[in-house]
Amino acid sequence: MTDSIMSKAATMEIPINSNGDTGTLPEDDSLEQAAKLQWSLDEKDLQQVMVSGPNLNETSIVSGGYGGTAEGIIPTSSIKGSNMHHSSSSSSMTADEATRGVAVEKLETVKKWGLNTYKCTKQMISERFGRGSRTVDLELEAQIEVLRDTKRKYENVLRLARALTNHFYNMVQTQHALGDTFADLSQKSPELRDEFGYNAETQKLLCKNGETLLGAINFFVSSINTLVNKTMEDTLMTIKMYEGARLEFDAYRTDLEELSLGPRDAVAMARIDAAQQLYQVQKDKYERLRSDVVIKLKFLEENKVKVMHKQLLLFHNAISAYFAGNQQQLEQTLKQFNIKLRPPGADKPSWLEEQ
Repeated sequence: MTDSIMSKAATMEIPINSNGDTGTLPEDDSLEQAAKLQWSLDEKDLQQVMVSGPNLNETSIVSGGYGGTAEGIIPTSSIKGSNMHHSSSSSSMTADEATRGVAVEKLETVKKWGLNTYKCTKQMISERFGRGSRTVDLELEAQIEVLRDTKRKYENVLRLARALTNHFYNMVQTQHALGDTFADLSQKSPELRDEFGYNAETQKLLCKNGETLLGAINFFVSSINTLVNKTMEDTLMTIKMYEGARLEFDAYRTDLEELSLGPRDAVAMARIDAAQQLYQVQKDKYERLRSDVVIKLKFLEENKVKVMHKQLLLFHNAISAYFAGNQQQLEQTLKQFNIKLRPPGADKPSWLEEQ
């Protein structure tokens, strides 16, 4: 219909009046109505396409004019693939940036560590040669020195107690072997049966009491070992951290004092501000560790008195009962301190001999 109207309009003559204006044709109204009808049809087709159009994943984009060759058709799947490739490239770039960021962070950490080590080494050398000042807490340092001296003395007690345990264990084993030998001879020597029998019973009794005393001494050694090598050592580790913090604090304090004596231009003031912040951080760390050391020293002293009071009482009562021949008192001492002996007849050495 549209083609017939357009061809008709193309062949129609347009009359011109004497003034050169176009005249009004009787068919103008029909042409206008046909154009409006075609526009409404095209608009309906467009709405239908918008509502139930094809899947964009299956749509092809045509390059060139209408009726072009198939070479100008670009499938949208290829566009999606290029987008995925671009996304993978972006993710790889992000991973590279993250790796680069970690490397920069590690480098910055190493730089700070090197600067801190240099400052502390410089401060330590200055203190050793008497050219630098150091922060001194006389009361706390006296307590630390007492602790170190106490640890040395307790280590000596522990060494001697272990030596006593080893010697006494060997004596008990010898008594056990001697008692077995006397019992065997009592069976094989009828004329001396009674004498060998008395001695065999005596050695067995001594061996039994010796094993009981050995259990008490082992418990004493174990408690002293825990006190010296765990409790005291933990406090000394905190003291070591405190002394390191004190050295860092003095190093940054000296650095701040040196900068404060220099010029006061803009660059110098910025460096002073940065040094002031670092100094405050080290000061807070030093004071925190100092407080930890004071608290641990207090609790260590209380724990040491409590543990040693119990262990010294055990050691005294057990030794006294053994050499007095009071078997009942010796067994009562072990029950008092909740000490359990090894099963009777076990020839395996104690854990002290195994170490």
